[in-house]
Amino acid sequence: MLTKKQLELLIFLEKKITLSSIPPSFEEMKSALNLKSKSGIHRLISALEERGFLRRLPHRARSIEILKSYKSISKLSENNFHQINLNKKSENNINSYNIPLVGKIAAGLPIDAIYNENEKLNVPNYLMGNGNYFALNIIGDSMIDIGINEGDIAIIKQKNDAKDGDLVVALIDETETTLKRFRKNGKEVVLEAENKNYKSQVYKSGSNIKIQGILSGLIRRYN
Repeated sequence: MLTKKQLELLIFLEKKITLSSIPPSFEEMKSALNLKSKSGIHRLISALEERGFLRRLPHRARSIEILKSYKSISKLSENNFHQINLNKKSENNINSYNIPLVGKIAAGLPIDAIYNENEKLNVPNYLMGNGNYFALNIIGDSMIDIGINEGDIAIIKQKNDAKDGDLVVALIDETETTLKRFRKNGKEVVLEAENKNYKSQVYKSGSNIKIQGILSGLIRRYN
């Protein structure tokens, strides 16, 4: 299971190494993935190494060896999201729909969102309206003051914009995601926690923050 950016980097590395036998530089990788800093590339490479897709050879410059091909995995795309149409009733189950359970998201410090398009979650239709939906496991406790706890499953409506005060899934620098309350403060974007022990995350104009969706509902499991 890889994030979208991890998968993009793996594909880029494998193709470049196949063509020239020489791994690309960090600058080439940064440009290819449209990232602003090389630190993001370092994080992606470390994640791919931890997951067994590549390894770095010590004491050698530009030394990356592919251990597992990107062809062994599938990339999550918009086609994998289930399109909800409440005007069309299912013969098997008119009260719920299967939507992708695509990974986990931080309600705390940002973490990678791990995608697995093979998992599905059956969700009551009253948690959704028209549009594309996906589900995420909640990690962390930064939203507990409004009843969002670690272990909950968030039902997210896929959107790329938000109103002031919305609870959003935000993608930061193309590599990390978090669930927070969205605020605009002039030209700044503020991602507010709902836990007094966490500070708000403030991003200046020009920062690479993208809204991925709006919280639509929660599912909680009790053991």
